[in-house]
Amino acid sequence: MSKLLPIQSQLLDDLEGIKHGYFTRQGGVSKGIYSGLNAGLGSGDNRQDVVENRRRITQQLKVAEDKLAAPYQVHSPDVVIADQAWTNDRPKADGVVTNQPGLAIGVVTADCGPVLFADADAGIIGACHAGWKGALGGVLENTVAKMVEIGAQPASITAILGPTISQKNYQVGPGFPDPFLSRSAENLRYFTTSDKTDHYQFDLTGYIVDRLAKTGIRANAVNRCTYGEEDNFYSYRRTTHRNESDYGRQLSAIVMNNR
Repeated sequence: MSKLLPIQSQLLDDLEGIKHGYFTRQGGVSKGIYSGLNAGLGSGDNRQDVVENRRRITQQLKVAEDKLAAPYQVHSPDVVIADQAWTNDRPKADGVVTNQPGLAIGVVTADCGPVLFADADAGIIGACHAGWKGALGGVLENTVAKMVEIGAQPASITAILGPTISQKNYQVGPGFPDPFLSRSAENLRYFTTSDKTDHYQFDLTGYIVDRLAKTGIRANAVNRCTYGEEDNFYSYRRTTHRNESDYGRQLSAIVMNNR
């Protein structure tokens, strides 16, 4: 069995009682276009393979396989509180927070931004899936707010953006900047000209980290590109460019130790 090789942030590693991982494709049992550690229950992959991949992830995090709470993601700004893992009726949301030790929470991505949060002093963690729609709609701020609602302090929260599609690989069409520019002309700085007429390159990483920082928390990114590192990450955009039928998803997750 190949080894799981999750990417980790030193800033989160330095927090007492926190364990996390931005899991890659390495160490899974899926085959074909899903080859590797596909954690996407919504993919067309063999479900038993996905379940086994997720079991390996929980094993790496040192929690039971039924102690992972990951919502049904819909590119929304919605965030939920998890008191326990969900079974068949996962809530439709793109952020999840908890104050329950031993309960891992996470999100799946394939180009969008996975953000993991922790206030180790308060014993509160969070995770959110931030594509451009969710980030623009407020999922980042809503995750921070939901953590504060159950006792976290913004100044004590660390948030790290995991592997995300990079600006050089994220070309967008003529109308794409409009919703961003209608919010603020300053958002123009996240767009550079493309080699294709009337197209742009969008800096999703910069946009996410800056919005996180404006909430008063400590925010950073691992700066790894899902599109550019095929051996390590699944990518919706790479799949689209190749006209493949489907794609896998990587899971990013965080858990607190029992105190």
